[in-house]
Amino acid sequence: MSHPFATIWSDAFKTPPNYPPHPPIQRRGNMIKVTVWNEFHHEKTQEPVRKIYPEGIHECIAGFLRKDEEITVRTAVFDMPEHGLTEDVLSDTDVLVFWNHMLQDEFSDEVAERVKRHVQAGMGLVVLHSGHYSKIMRLLMGTSMTLRWRHGDRERLFVTCPSHPIAQGVPAWIDIPEEEMYGEYFDIPKPDDVVFTGWFAGGEVFRSGCTFTRGLGKIFYFQPGHEEYPIYHMPEIQQIISNAVHWCAPFRRLDAPLDNVAVNPSIEEEYRE
Repeated sequence: MSHPFATIWSDAFKTPPNYPPHPPIQRRGNMIKVTVWNEFHHEKTQEPVRKIYPEGIHECIAGFLRKDEEITVRTAVFDMPEHGLTEDVLSDTDVLVFWNHMLQDEFSDEVAERVKRHVQAGMGLVVLHSGHYSKIMRLLMGTSMTLRWRHGDRERLFVTCPSHPIAQGVPAWIDIPEEEMYGEYFDIPKPDDVVFTGWFAGGEVFRSGCTFTRGLGKIFYFQPGHEEYPIYHMPEIQQIISNAVHWCAPFRRLDAPLDNVAVNPSIEEEYRE
């Protein structure tokens, strides 16, 4: 059943005229183990947020991902021991979907380093909205991850890399009637691809959907998703996150990040033998 807030925005879900959607993503055929992580504090302390996400942002996202027969989902939240991101959990996670905001400074340094290590060893990472400033992203990106922001704007999200798998099945643009403005300059390293670019009614633009590679791990940062608006109930946004999970899923996963390897004898010496 559609969330009641979604019907308010029904006009925003229409495919833009004269620009057909991209073909649906080609599925991998393997089960993808996903952990959806959320602070789960806004929903407990702010009534407007609780009305939109009564079971938490994590359960909203987990709910639509569970409809995909190739995905199994668990959830974790800040108040769990080790934030629910234990060594055992991360070792059994193909893709981590991560949303945080108000407790970034309180997030454990040890857990952030643990997540970084698993990404470098091949675990996929989908980081949403204000998770750009998480300890995890600052560790992985090596920059300040700062940006400009303003509450209460309107966004038009454009596909700027239509050949990318994350953009498959997504219209040429998506109108988001209410969203927190994120604007440039966004202090990130050069992305592998900028899949989506956001334009805001106040005049700002933003690299809203960026991919990165760190070690063997694939990362997708996706800007939409301020907690005060029902953005994760939008079908197009759900499609993008689902596509991102499939794209980030590892084809190779190690027990530890890549390291230097001594080669003796050389490849040529082995060939001669």
